[in-house]
Amino acid sequence: MHDMIMRVGQALLMALGMAWKTGWTLCLGFVISSVLQTIVPAAKMQRYLGKGSAKEVALASAAGAASSSCSYASAAIMRTLFKKGADLVNALAFLVASTNLVLELGIILLILMGWQFMVAEWVGGLVMIALMTLLVKLTRPTKLIEEARQHEESGKGHEHGSMVVEGETWKDRLKNQQTPVRVAQNFAMEWSMLWKDLVAGFLIGGFIAVFVPDSIWQALFLTQEPGWVQVGTNALIGPVVAMLTFVCSIGNIPLAAVLFAGGASFGGVLAFIYADLLILPLIDAYRRYFGWKMALYMAAALFSAMAVSSLLMELVFSSLNLVPQPSGDIRAQLTQFSIDYTFWLNLMFGAGAIWLFWLNYKNPMHHGHSAHHSHHHGSEDHSDNHNH
Repeated sequence: MHDMIMRVGQALLMALGMAWKTGWTLCLGFVISSVLQTIVPAAKMQRYLGKGSAKEVALASAAGAASSSCSYASAAIMRTLFKKGADLVNALAFLVASTNLVLELGIILLILMGWQFMVAEWVGGLVMIALMTLLVKLTRPTKLIEEARQHEESGKGHEHGSMVVEGETWKDRLKNQQTPVRVAQNFAMEWSMLWKDLVAGFLIGGFIAVFVPDSIWQALFLTQEPGWVQVGTNALIGPVVAMLTFVCSIGNIPLAAVLFAGGASFGGVLAFIYADLLILPLIDAYRRYFGWKMALYMAAALFSAMAVSSLLMELVFSSLNLVPQPSGDIRAQLTQFSIDYTFWLNLMFGAGAIWLFWLNYKNPMHHGHSAHHSHHHGSEDHSDNHNH
C-alpha cells in the first residue's frame, strides 16, 4: 500500500511537471486567440488567408511558427481563423506549424532528446504541411467545409466567436477602450471550454509515465521485429499512442523521451510527437467547433500526413546515420523544479492570466447582448474592410 501511495504521488508530481513545462505557452496561445477574435474581422481573414495558395500556406505556417506551441491553444486559434474565413488548408497549416515549428518546442527537444530530434521535428513539420496541403486539395470537400464554417459550436461561448470591436482598421480596434475587456472575456471563455481536457491530459500522461513499464512500450512498438517491420508499423502506432495518452504539444516531449528510452523507433517517436493534434480531447474540440464530419476528415488528413512524414524522417536520418541513442533519466528531469526560464515565463504569463480573469470577472459577458453586438459589428467590419 505504501509503495502504491508513493507511485501515485510520483505520477501526480510527473503530471504537475508536464503542466509546469506548458503553462506559459497555454496562456500565450489563448491570449493570441482572444486578440484575433477581438480585432480581426472576417473580411480581412478572407483577404489574406482565404484562398489556400502556396503563398498563403507559407504565411499561415509562419504565423503558426510564431504562435503558441500548445495544441489546445493552437486549436483555439485555428478555429478562430477558419470561422473568420481562412481556407481550410491555411487553417490546418497554421495548426501544424504552431505545434511543430515553434522555437520553444525545438529547444526542449534539443535539451531532452538531442539536436537530431529538433531538426527532424522542424523539417518533418514542413513536410507534414506540404503533404497535408496536397491531400486536402486532392480531396477537398467543399460542402463539408461550408457546413463546418457555419457550425454552431456546442458548449459555452459559441456566440462570442465572431465578436469584433468597433474601428475601421486593426490599429483602431486595438486602441478601442473595450478591447482589453473583450480579450479578457474571450480568454476566460477559452479556458472554460478546455480546462477539464487539460487537467485530464496531464494526469493521464503522468500516470502513464510512472505506471507503464518499458517492457510494454517495447512490445507495443515491436522492438523485437526486423527493422523494416518496426519502422513501418511505428509510424502508424505512434499517432495511436498519442491519441490515447492525452498530452499536449510540449507536454508530449517528456513522454516521447520515455517512449524512445523504452524502445520505440526514431520515426515512431516523431509520429507520436506530431500526433499531439490527434489526442481524443482535441478531436472532441474539433467536433464542438466544426461538427463530427469535419472533425473526422481533419483527423484522417492529419493522421496520413503525420505517418508519412515520420516515415520519411526515419528513412532519411537512418540513411545518414544520424539517429541518436536514448540518454538520461527523463522521469527524474521532469520531477526536478528549478528557477529557470520556465519559472520566469510562468510567473510573467501567469500574472497576465490572473489580470485577464479579474477583468472578465469585473465585466461578465452578457450572451444575449453580445450575440446581437457581434452580428451587428460583423456586418459593419465586412463592409468597412471591403471599402478600405
